[in-house]
Amino acid sequence: MIKRIFNIMMATAGLAVLSPLLLWIALRIKREDGGPVFYRGERVGLHGKLFRIYKFRSMIVNAENIGAASTSKHDARVTKVGEFIRKYKLDEFSQLINVFLGDMSIVGPRPEVQKFVDQYTDEEKIILTVKPGITDFASIKFHNEGEIIEKSGIANADEAYTELIRPEKLRLQMKYVEEQNMFLDVKLILQTIKRVLTK
Repeated sequence: MIKRIFNIMMATAGLAVLSPLLLWIALRIKREDGGPVFYRGERVGLHGKLFRIYKFRSMIVNAENIGAASTSKHDARVTKVGEFIRKYKLDEFSQLINVFLGDMSIVGPRPEVQKFVDQYTDEEKIILTVKPGITDFASIKFHNEGEIIEKSGIANADEAYTELIRPEKLRLQMKYVEEQNMFLDVKLILQTIKRVLTK
């Protein structure tokens, strides 16, 4: 209950303070190709329940139907505006809407697509016992996920993600579930802000 109140307060404050920036991003996306402002992909949430995630659209319309679920740094599907907002993680700010609606938390394991969740072992399913979040240990460590995939030399982005990122990401997500508390959440939020600003 305390965490939910904290999430509502943070999401409300964040949306209010960032509203000029969010409006600017929305206008830039709309002006580039006239497509929808948001990408609302399906993700797996608490207890395996599916929900639609709000992300500022950084790729061409219907990108998920013409390529891998994972994305390399120079993925041809990424738009010009998308390249900028992905570099500074601005596409993630709209997920404050999901936090406000109760689908996500500020801090928690990043939500995955169904095909990767289907691969969870019984041990890894502990990740689904908490709400997914905007940031956590894995988000901070793999802030340059696209670059890692790009430099891997592996043609298929999903294969690169599965081999180079997913195992450690799952370990860190389980670590968060086991150690979670409000002090840790605040620490991770501050580390995320520092990472974004230094970027």
